[in-house]
Amino acid sequence: MTVAALVLAVAVVVLTAHTWVNAGRWLRRPTGGPVAVTEPVAVLLPLRDEADRLTPCLRALLAQQGVPGLRIVVLDDGSTDGTAELVRAVAGDDPRVTLLSGVAPPPGWLGKPYACHQLAGRADPAATALAFVDADVVLTPYAVAAAVTELRAAGVTLLSAYPRILVRTAADRLVQPLLQWLWLTFLPLRAMERSARPSLAAAGGQFLVVDRAGYARAGGHAAVADQVLEDIGLARAVKRSGGRIALADGSRLAACRMYETWPQLRDGYTKSLWATFGHPGAAATVVTLLLLLYTAPPLVTVVALAAGAPVVAGLAAAAYAAGVAGRVRSARATGGRAWPDALAHPVSVVVLGWLTLRSYHLRKRRRLSWRGRPVS
Repeated sequence: MTVAALVLAVAVVVLTAHTWVNAGRWLRRPTGGPVAVTEPVAVLLPLRDEADRLTPCLRALLAQQGVPGLRIVVLDDGSTDGTAELVRAVAGDDPRVTLLSGVAPPPGWLGKPYACHQLAGRADPAATALAFVDADVVLTPYAVAAAVTELRAAGVTLLSAYPRILVRTAADRLVQPLLQWLWLTFLPLRAMERSARPSLAAAGGQFLVVDRAGYARAGGHAAVADQVLEDIGLARAVKRSGGRIALADGSRLAACRMYETWPQLRDGYTKSLWATFGHPGAAATVVTLLLLLYTAPPLVTVVALAAGAPVVAGLAAAAYAAGVAGRVRSARATGGRAWPDALAHPVSVVVLGWLTLRSYHLRKRRRLSWRGRPVS
């Protein structure tokens, strides 16, 4: 038992050390201050029933600075809540804004990839960089210019700038910080940038900037037409075409409130977790390891103390503390809330495991959908 506890503690400490190295040395951090670009940029905004949160997003896009050649293309993807009318009201007669009416995706396409495909096809031909933005993202005034500057400085084809995730509810605080924690803990960022392996890729579609020529070489969103995680799929397509990708802390550039309610959060993760892990066996292996590494330690600590095994209890407590430290480092590196939320990290992992199980269960029954459309 002592040896097992020692191995557990060492494993968590090593992973936490990796989190610290990633966050402190390899994570790119675009400046949030005044910066300017000279190249024309097209910002692409797909919308489907977003009237309740569109206004802050669109106003922030209209207020972008440092991008003289900015053009904004908005696509209303069959909304029934007055989204298109709201776009017209907010944008007025601003000549930089083009509003498109989307068409239903053809066979073989999912909704968001097809919306992004339509947007890219209608972007200003002069634009050399494309910025994909989701409706739940609010950019700071120099966000687009800073992201494009970082894209060029890094010499990559695709830059994913993760926004600061806003949390308000207990469910938010348990689940949302895992987004950044997972890739900071388990993904070697420098190796990901250097490696040509498509499997070594990560991206977030909330705020994604791509070189337009590289995007075309990768096949654009047509290359990921049927993928639920079209952002990661696009990053892999870029690598397959010979391009490079990078992740960045975008907390100084953008903020994002992904879900307003627990049902939205639950269903949002449920629709895509199966695609994150792939084969159910792989998902079971990963979830089991996460539970052993991060949920078992506090339980073992209590049991060991009750059984009069102080050495085992101490090692398990060290593993728990190391897991909390990794969660704190991840939050502070990405503009998230660190304390006291990190103390509940073992519970977060349990919730992630349950959401993963739910995702596979509903997919097997062909009951996965999002915004009224099937996703599998």
